[in-house]
Amino acid sequence: MKISSAFFLFVLSGLASANDADLAKKLSNPVSDLISVPIQGNLDFGVGPGDGTKWTTNIQPVIPFELNADWNVISRTILPVIDQQGIALGGATNEFGLGDITQSFFFSPKESDPIWGIGPAFLFPTATDDSLGTDKWCLGPTAVVLKQQGHWTFGALANHLWDVAGDSDRAGVNSTFIQPFVAYTTPQATTFTLNSETSYDWQREQWTVPVNFVVSQLLKIGDQPIQLFAGARYYFEKPNSGPEWGLRFGVTFLFPKG
Repeated sequence: MKISSAFFLFVLSGLASANDADLAKKLSNPVSDLISVPIQGNLDFGVGPGDGTKWTTNIQPVIPFELNADWNVISRTILPVIDQQGIALGGATNEFGLGDITQSFFFSPKESDPIWGIGPAFLFPTATDDSLGTDKWCLGPTAVVLKQQGHWTFGALANHLWDVAGDSDRAGVNSTFIQPFVAYTTPQATTFTLNSETSYDWQREQWTVPVNFVVSQLLKIGDQPIQLFAGARYYFEKPNSGPEWGLRFGVTFLFPKG
């Protein structure tokens, strides 16, 4: 199969230059002053007693707002769209719909070393099916701290959520989330990220510990910068009905200032 040189020139024109590495590094900072809209696809295997699959598309807009000359507040939203198939024994139960929305606000100084932010987190019972959400209103604190040095970014993000209202017949929510991460960004704006999205359910005394390895590439389509990413994860600890392993891939749209 012959591919024309014009096609190669088109592809190469979209690749990021070394000057875009700083922009790629900003995406490794959860509280950077950069508007971004990641669309993250997660496909998990071996879910439930039926060894089913679960596809979760997370739409995650990140929008910074300037409070004053010294402080920003960063809005981070996670809106999950879930499609789970064959999770029940016999593969008869399939669900598709919206999950619960998580909303966080980080108050972060514009200049600090290390970089940090703190604020409230909320969980809204927006799930369209009982199996896709908690049916609880939840709130709690959230915080992030990180260091960027050379090509490296390392730190952790955490929150804790308690239910404060909702269906009294549903199980309560008392959950801690911890996301340690380390990322390396090359001069060609390629980023290698290793993280864990660990959670602990205090009600059931149960850990869920997935470890993700993701490779991202920043490039441009015309003047629009985007970041493509793909990777895999393995669950080192999980509930009995939890997945065994999974894939992650997607795209992030960037809207830098000026």
